[in-house]
Amino acid sequence: MKDLINFTLSDLVSKIKKKEISSQELTDAYVNRAKKSKYLNTYNQENFDEALKKSKIFDSKPDFNKKLPGIPFAVKDLFCTKNVRTTASSKILENFVPAYESTVTQNIWNEGAILLGKLNCDEFAMGSSNETSFFGNVISPIDDKLVPGGSSGGSASALAAKLTPATIGTDTGGSIRQPASFTGTVGLKPTYGSCSRYGIVAFASSLDQAGPMTRDVRDCALLLEVMSSFDPKDSTSVDFKRSVYSEKLNKNIKGKKIGIPKEYRVDGMPDEIEKLWNEGKKYLKDCGAEIIDISLPHTNYALPTYYIVAPAEASSNLARYDGVKYGFRVKGENLIDMYEKTRSEGFGDEVKRRIMIGTYVLSSGYYDAYYLKAQKVRKLIKNDFDEVFSKVDAILTPSTPSSAFKINEKTDNPISMYLNDIFTVPVNLAGLPGISIPGGLDKKGYPLGLQIIGKPFNEQTILDIAFAMEEKINFKLNIKDWWIKWPKINILLKEMETSMK
Repeated sequence: MKDLINFTLSDLVSKIKKKEISSQELTDAYVNRAKKSKYLNTYNQENFDEALKKSKIFDSKPDFNKKLPGIPFAVKDLFCTKNVRTTASSKILENFVPAYESTVTQNIWNEGAILLGKLNCDEFAMGSSNETSFFGNVISPIDDKLVPGGSSGGSASALAAKLTPATIGTDTGGSIRQPASFTGTVGLKPTYGSCSRYGIVAFASSLDQAGPMTRDVRDCALLLEVMSSFDPKDSTSVDFKRSVYSEKLNKNIKGKKIGIPKEYRVDGMPDEIEKLWNEGKKYLKDCGAEIIDISLPHTNYALPTYYIVAPAEASSNLARYDGVKYGFRVKGENLIDMYEKTRSEGFGDEVKRRIMIGTYVLSSGYYDAYYLKAQKVRKLIKNDFDEVFSKVDAILTPSTPSSAFKINEKTDNPISMYLNDIFTVPVNLAGLPGISIPGGLDKKGYPLGLQIIGKPFNEQTILDIAFAMEEKINFKLNIKDWWIKWPKINILLKEMETSMK
């Protein structure tokens, strides 16, 4: 039998239900692989021993009615997990062990999945490269010189390296779709309000949304079924009739109208991205869809709007981390001194940068000039999408303006880093669903993603379109396990570096 790690999530569920494999056998396979893959630095917190215990318990009394029966599963370290350390990849939360469970992860455990551990991410989800984590850079399995994207970089890297059969991330401005694009995987940002935010460490509350990250579209549909639920504990949760997404997947998209926004052809966009986009249109035509040119006139204002709204909300959300009730604390001469030292030492540079920006735009004299104006522009961006969606069923764009960049390539230029989110942030500002699927490879052999944007709460349509395109694209990425063969001294150095922190 082919190695268990090579099967998709849906295949593994089927095999367990048919008793072809056991949960213990599967969990052991993923644990062993993760132990050999420490160089990638994907895990902040390992839960391997407990996972193996739970797999044995499941096998002794299996429940095959579950959607994820006995499936080992790693999650982004932004989701609170009861009695398991949750850090948001920040020093200020290095000793935080929640006494409660996030709704999304609880939904996953309720369907039979077993926690493998917590995956590295950009600190408080603030970043596009997974270089802001207190626990160090995550390495892409594509190439040791590349970032895996961010903020869900640990999730994307672990998924692409087959350290977990599927995973979840959070998306505030592209933090699921961009790393999915960089690693040749599938990432879906659901409609705002589809998945509960309860128990997720907050970055920007009006933008944050949890979503599935998987190897293919069918797995994505299955995981969304499990994740999405109405939650009275989350005031932004929306009670709507949710689809059985995986069962209703349909490759027949003949007659669907797909919009191509002219504003997404940005200055300096590589020819490879333009070529990818054109190929995406061809795939859609081959599937029987109709291509329609559209305009989203306020797109150019999306990025500056996002980088006003998101930091403003972050500065408010992160005010709670003061060293008083929980988390990291530095002793001070008085209360104010303790606050200042705790926050100065506890937060990384990028987090402090965004807190400062957010505090500035919310301050007296600048609120109207920046924050209030940004909120008005955000409404205009949403109106653009509303108007367009009266004419089309979905929108096709590139996921990112380039393939994955090198580690440290953009760290000294925050603006250049922020520009990487140019195709993804409008979706968050408008609260829409968007999915990134592998679209091809660039000339270096690095993955490129295509993004499909849909109407609010119409994830089924974009999943269907992605499903049809996936078959036409037939994307293949042969990742060799180079990091397992890497000299052990490098792994040891990595472990030493982490322990010293």
